[in-house]
Amino acid sequence: MIKNVAFRQLVHNGLTIEGFSRAAVQTFWRIAELKIGFDLGAHPWEFMGTPTWFISHTHLDHVAALPVYVARRRMMKMEPPTIYLPEHAVEPVRHMLRSFSELDRGRMPCELVPVRPGDEIVLSREWVVSSCATRHTVPAMGYVVWERRKKLKPEYQKLTGDQIRDLRQSGCEVSQETRIPRLAYLGDSTPQGLDMNPDMYRAEILISEMTFVAPGHVKEKIHKYGHMHLEDYVERRDRFQNERLIVAHFSTRYNTHQIRRHVEKAFPDMLGGRLYLWT
Repeated sequence: MIKNVAFRQLVHNGLTIEGFSRAAVQTFWRIAELKIGFDLGAHPWEFMGTPTWFISHTHLDHVAALPVYVARRRMMKMEPPTIYLPEHAVEPVRHMLRSFSELDRGRMPCELVPVRPGDEIVLSREWVVSSCATRHTVPAMGYVVWERRKKLKPEYQKLTGDQIRDLRQSGCEVSQETRIPRLAYLGDSTPQGLDMNPDMYRAEILISEMTFVAPGHVKEKIHKYGHMHLEDYVERRDRFQNERLIVAHFSTRYNTHQIRRHVEKAFPDMLGGRLYLWT
């Protein structure tokens, strides 16, 4: 397998999270089992088989590889991908792809799907993605991936299998849907993006941003530019119910040692081992 872009990997409860995120450099994530990805700031060749992508916003470090990905799929005679992105971005991105098509002299076949806050995208009978507004310097979206399960309604739980079968055959709905927030992706956002969307605090896995960590960087100024500071996490430490909280998108002002030193000082136990630095 050709390796053109480095990325990291973490497996949690049956989901494999792969990707890389550094502010102003590139951000991309993939959930291999679900065949979906988030953002296309870069695109490893190994990710080519992933046919569905969700874009959080249109800053270049999150979308620069979009035309490369589309062109590669066409070159390899793969089905055109489906790309979900904030509604306002659809026409500009379509125009961008037309421009690259002229430059490249090759088609850029893909389906661009506008997303609004509160939309639901059905991946399969078991999986649904919901969208939510976040807060950045351009319109931005976050996403929550839900696992859907069918559960017998309480009033039927004491019945025998034959009785349940007879009810089903008579047209009675004996089960109800339950949803589990398995993964949430914040993208770039101020803390408002989390606070407005409490499901993100409940998701088993949360992929979030922590662009700034040093005490000398004023969080109010950071919020103005649509980002988060380590202190924002300290203030909300009791709200994170996530089994795994992945933080990334660190500023290039810091090296890995500096990031770890600041975060471990604020969270000596790393939220009971749940906090994971994607450096």
